[in-house]
Formats: sequence, structure tokens, C-alpha cells
Amino acid sequence: MASQILKIHPSDNVIVALRDLAPGSAVQWEGQPYTLQYGVSAKHKFVTEDIAPGGAVIMYGVLVGRATQLIKKGEPITTFNLKHDAHDYSTSRRQPYSYVQPNVSKWQHRTFKGYHREDGRVGTYNYWLVVPLVFCENRNVLIMKDAFERELGYAQTDIYREHVRDFLHLYKSGDLRTLKSMEAFTERPPVRKTVERPFAHVDGVKFLTHEGGCGGTRLDANTLCSLFASYAVHPNVAGITVLSLGCQNSELKTLEDEIRKRDAHFNKPFYAFEHQKGTEYSLMSGAIKETFLGLTKINEFERSDAPLSKLSVGLKCGGSDGFSGISANPVLGHLSDIVVGLGGQTLLAEFPELNGVEQELLNRCVTEEKAAKFEKLMRDYAGKAEAVGSAFAFNPSPGNIKDGLITDAIKSAGAAKKGGNAYISDVLNYTERASESGLHLVCTPGNDVEATTGQTAAGANIILFTTGLGTPTGNPICPVAKVATNSTLAARMPDVIDFDCGPVVDGTQTLEQNADNLLEYVIKVASGELTKAQQLGQDDFIPWKRGVSL
Repeated sequence: MASQILKIHPSDNVIVALRDLAPGSAVQWEGQPYTLQYGVSAKHKFVTEDIAPGGAVIMYGVLVGRATQLIKKGEPITTFNLKHDAHDYSTSRRQPYSYVQPNVSKWQHRTFKGYHREDGRVGTYNYWLVVPLVFCENRNVLIMKDAFERELGYAQTDIYREHVRDFLHLYKSGDLRTLKSMEAFTERPPVRKTVERPFAHVDGVKFLTHEGGCGGTRLDANTLCSLFASYAVHPNVAGITVLSLGCQNSELKTLEDEIRKRDAHFNKPFYAFEHQKGTEYSLMSGAIKETFLGLTKINEFERSDAPLSKLSVGLKCGGSDGFSGISANPVLGHLSDIVVGLGGQTLLAEFPELNGVEQELLNRCVTEEKAAKFEKLMRDYAGKAEAVGSAFAFNPSPGNIKDGLITDAIKSAGAAKKGGNAYISDVLNYTERASESGLHLVCTPGNDVEATTGQTAAGANIILFTTGLGTPTGNPICPVAKVATNSTLAARMPDVIDFDCGPVVDGTQTLEQNADNLLEYVIKVASGELTKAQQLGQDDFIPWKRGVSL
């Protein structure tokens, strides 16, 4: 019989309920009995001892909050009796850290089918990218998107348009009664139609839009250029078309300079068009022609074997629940340690969700210099939030809290498990590109799309996104695979969830077994198997303006 409760760390004074526990339940952990006066819902926690007001609550072995009133042994922690708190941190307090790499021999000779680029990187997909340097060109980008996707077979099946068409037919025929009773019709699963694609080796043409480029600060405009530069040199991008108005703050020269900073030998097809040099028609016809010719060039690339050391895996969580830090996040952590052991890259982002575990991460940095960079980025970010009356402590959403993540420190301690136990090779500011193997810390908000946008800029060629509540998020050029923390979610949202870590919770698989299965899935995706987000056309892109975003 699977366990009903779990104590995560020996020094913890809270225990997690793995099942709903009714009032009066008697449970045991390692011979210690607990009688629960109040019910404890699955994913929530109860204390193992009386905790006086101001007393520390410890989970994952770290401080995650302090009692605001007496919490008696066996009582659940809630927003009424617990407030966020976390230990301070400092580079000067760094302690020696040792790490035993997992055995990776079984993966040593495994490969995936990827696109080899001239700079030595390997793409998991072969995309052409179209971007506007300023929001004024969004409309033209969307016109190009409609034309290319429909004519080249990349458009998603428009099932919802078909719904409206069917409903319109019923309305015109005066049959509103049938329309109102069509529950089964609206619940039927979509049927995806296969459309022939003339460019067999081009996985798609991706079109980005945004609300920046002018009218904001020059810093925001330059950051946007840096972001686009990182996307241009990304191994999943084979060519790029840029639409510029001509007078905006995000100048074409800035973009070109940022590209050369990242790749001095950049030689991908790169076509730029300026709207103010002529008519809209001349702009669009020229952009469409050159983009089409560019597709004929990149269609010459084909997938071939690449070692797993060429993987760059983004580690992300969103819509987290009380199982995130128990199942899916530690599974990603073990997978991260394997990928790092093979010589690959992993990228842990979301700095507001590292609040409370900073000292452990500082200890794991390979040099004092990298630790100092992490500390400065964290303190600067936290300081900006506090300056506008906010704080990292405000990060948990109502959904997080409802499902057991009572404080940001609890959420952060579980979120950090995605980074496994490896040494931290490097620390990257937003839009900086990962240039070496190993685990990286990437400065991004916790906001799902801002984070995946930033991880992709750092070089992720696949992102693993854990979720306990269900989050339909993707990225235009980097496949995002959704990893469920529990099997109930995986069954409820099969069109969103790619992989289930629920077996770790119910005890049918070990964490290591589940991680091995997930890595097998990663190899398939890296070789061209579409994630659910890709199948749905979930191309989310939000640049971070470096303001306060949690």
C-alpha cells in the first residue's frame, strides 16, 4: 500500500499529506504517531511538534516560514498561522560543497536526431524566424504569418472556426434549440488534418510579436535587440527576417551588433526590411520573396545523429502544487544531473522562486566570481521589487496556495529541486547565452512565458515544464514539454500534458525510474516528435522589460 504521508528531509518539522486525511486520522512516520484533529488535504502539510508564535517551520531542510500563532502537533499549516520567512545569504558565507555524479554509462552512447550548425551547436528543430523590431510592424508580421502558414501547410487545423461555421448554419436555419443542446459536439476532441508541406526539412516559420521597441526606455529597447540576437543565433533557428519601421529605439544596427557579440562568424540567412523606405506593398512583397527563397536554402538541412551532450535543457515550473517539489521537480533534477554528467547544459531560471535556497546555490557555484554574480542579481532583483512595495514573498499565486504552497520559501525550496545536485557552472543575466557545459542559473521572472522566453534566449533547445495545476504554455522556437506532478492532472488535461510524474507519488516508480523514462521522451522530442504545445500551436513570447515581474 502506498504511503499516505511523506517527510522530505530529516530535519523537517512538517509532513506532507499524499492523500486527503480526514479529521481524527491516525498516521505514523518512522514509528512516530500523529493524530490529526483537523483534516489535511492532499499536498498540504501538518507540523510534527508544537510550534510557538515566531517559531521556525522547516521544510526541505530549510527555513520556509514562521508561525504567527501557536500551531499544535498534527495541525496543518495555513496562511492564517504561517508567514513567509527565509534565511539570509551571502557569498562570504560559502561552505564547501561536494557532489557525486550519477552513473551515466547507460546514456553515454545514446544519440538524438538533430540539425548540426556551423558553430558546433545542434538544433532540435529547423525554423525560420520573422520578427518586428517595433510593435508598429506587428500587423505586417501577422499578415505574413497567415500567408506562409496557410500556403505552406504549417497552419493549425482551424477546428474552432469550423465550430462557428456549424453554429452559423444552425442559426440561419432557425434551429437554435439544437445548437443549445449540442454539449457532446462542443466536447468532441479535435481531429488534426495532415497537410502536405513542400519544405520537408523546415519544421516551421515562426512569427514573433511584442509591444516594445519604442516609447519605453532605451534599456528596454536595447534588451529587446539583445533578446532577438539570442534567438537569431539559437541552434533551432536557421534564418531570420526582420521588419523595421525605421525610426524606433530598437535600431537594426543594435540588433546586428548584438548578434556579432554572440557569434562573430554569424552567417545564417538574415534579411532586414525598413517600412519607411517605401510602401507597405514593397515592404511585404520583398520580405515574402526573400523569406521564401531563404526557406529553399534551409530546407537542405537534414537531421542526423548527435550525442546527448548537445542537449541544452531548460528547467521550468508553473501552475505548481504541493506535489511539485516531491515528484516532477526532483525528477527534473535527476535528469539534469544526468545531462550535466554527459557534458550537456541545463538551465534553471525563475529567480523569485529561488528565494530561501540562495545559500545552497551559492555554495554550489564553481567559483567565487560566479557566486558573487548570482548574489548581486538576486539582491538587485529583490531590491527593485521591494522599492515598489512588492517582494519575492508575494510570488505564490492563489492556485499555488490552494494546492499547498503556503509561502514563497516553500514554493522556492521545491522549485529549486529542478536543478538537481550538480555544481553550478555559470550564472547568466537575462539574454546572456550559455557557452559551456553544466548547470546554469538564468535570471528571469517566475512569470511562465517571460521565463521560457529567457531560457530560450540562453540557448535551451528543449524546455521541460513541470505543472501541478495545468499550464498551456509553449515557445515559438523551443519545444516545451509539460510534465505533470500528479496522474489526476495528466488524465484531466491529456491535450496539454506530455509526461506524468504521478507514479512517483503513488509509489509505482522510483524517482530515478521516472527520470529515465522522461529522458527517453526528451530524446524523442529532440529528434522531432512534437510536444502537445507544438501540436496546439502554442507559440508564447513575452520579452521581460526588466521591471518588477514575479
